[in-house]
Amino acid sequence: MAGTEKPILRITGLDVHYGAAQALHGVNLTLTRGILSVIGRNGMGKTTLCDTIMGMKRPSRGDISFAGQSIAALPAYEIQRLGIGYVPQGRRTWPSLTVDEHLRLPQCRPGAAWTRERAYEVFPRLAERRSNGGDALSGGEKQMLAIARALIGDPRLLIMDEPTEGLAPVIVDQVAALLVRLAEEEGLSVLLIEQNFAMATRVAPQVAVMVNGHIEAVVDSVVLAADEAMKQQLLGVGRRELRDDVEPILVDAAL
Repeated sequence: MAGTEKPILRITGLDVHYGAAQALHGVNLTLTRGILSVIGRNGMGKTTLCDTIMGMKRPSRGDISFAGQSIAALPAYEIQRLGIGYVPQGRRTWPSLTVDEHLRLPQCRPGAAWTRERAYEVFPRLAERRSNGGDALSGGEKQMLAIARALIGDPRLLIMDEPTEGLAPVIVDQVAALLVRLAEEEGLSVLLIEQNFAMATRVAPQVAVMVNGHIEAVVDSVVLAADEAMKQQLLGVGRRELRDDVEPILVDAAL
């Protein structure tokens, strides 16, 4: 029954501190399956949320569960092994490693749906650049590499922190189409952290708005996209200040 489906990610009462400074305040967030976007201005705690889910930052209170299992006290490598992939802000590719060496880093499980060969099929540009170092890639190519590297871990949940930052609109469209296909056809769930308002609302049915380290509201994307007053109230900015540079999604990624 749909009503008893166990959430892939549940965050309850999450507090996170940096010394005496509190970055997250009682964050509650649930993703049953599919895509959920988290949107907010800079400095609102979105990256801290990602780092805490992935075990790179410890909560001072609260819990994080993945498919019913608490992961708040687990080290990052165990969280990844359970089936959570991470596409960090800024891509974090190494200049000294080739594309192929990057894709050999994740441990590929026997019988995994995602392998290096499949990554090259889905991202043919990476196949063309497999011998290039990380410093010889464009921003879009680095983002493709970061996504492919996360997928080779064969995750059930993908955490993506600002994946469209600094990308040309055509590449943003490709990333958006890929996420939709992964969710609809592969059953992959995605927690998408974004400042690109159009991207966030078009790929996910709901958007969680983060303000000053807490979740101010979880709103249906179509409602938020159509309501200028609500955007002003929740995000504190007018439409012209929001990034809104994504064309309608054409789901043509070759999966």
